[in-house]
Amino acid sequence: MKISENKFVSLAYTLTVDGRVADQATAERPLEFVYGIGMLLPKFEEFIAGKEAGERFEFVLSPAEGYGELNPQAVVNLPKDVFMVDGAIPDDMLTVGNVLPMADQNGNRLMGTVKAVNDTDVTMDFNHPMAGKTLNFAGEILGVREATPEDMRPMGGGCSCGCEGGECGDGGCGDGCGGHCH
Repeated sequence: MKISENKFVSLAYTLTVDGRVADQATAERPLEFVYGIGMLLPKFEEFIAGKEAGERFEFVLSPAEGYGELNPQAVVNLPKDVFMVDGAIPDDMLTVGNVLPMADQNGNRLMGTVKAVNDTDVTMDFNHPMAGKTLNFAGEILGVREATPEDMRPMGGGCSCGCEGGECGDGGCGDGCGGHCH
């Protein structure tokens, strides 16, 4: 059976970025998803369309085909008091490199990375961690079958990207920069 709309796909892959492995799904812990319902990056889906179980794939996504170019407007300075909880800033919250859940003025959930901290402000970067990166994928299609009604239900967990230190790279939420949950 070939990969096409509403097929349940299981695959293993390795994502290499800047010469190092950034995310991975193995045969033991594959990326599983319903093709064509928007869980993966569109170009990722385009490159695996029509493949069958046992077929290997290898392709490169440019930043524009992946998570976009870096947007300098997504790096902002926020007053330190925005981070207060019950009148105090929690210890170790504002450490450079920490990724913090935040919300914009419309209540949309965003993940921001702490880039710098001074006495009054915090510089946060709201670009996707893979923005501006060239994504190198290699892997194998493990299985393709008809999706069941159960497969069509949204997956829980709300992962963003397995590329962020491997949080979801086990394929558990289907995001590993192949695009699950984007």
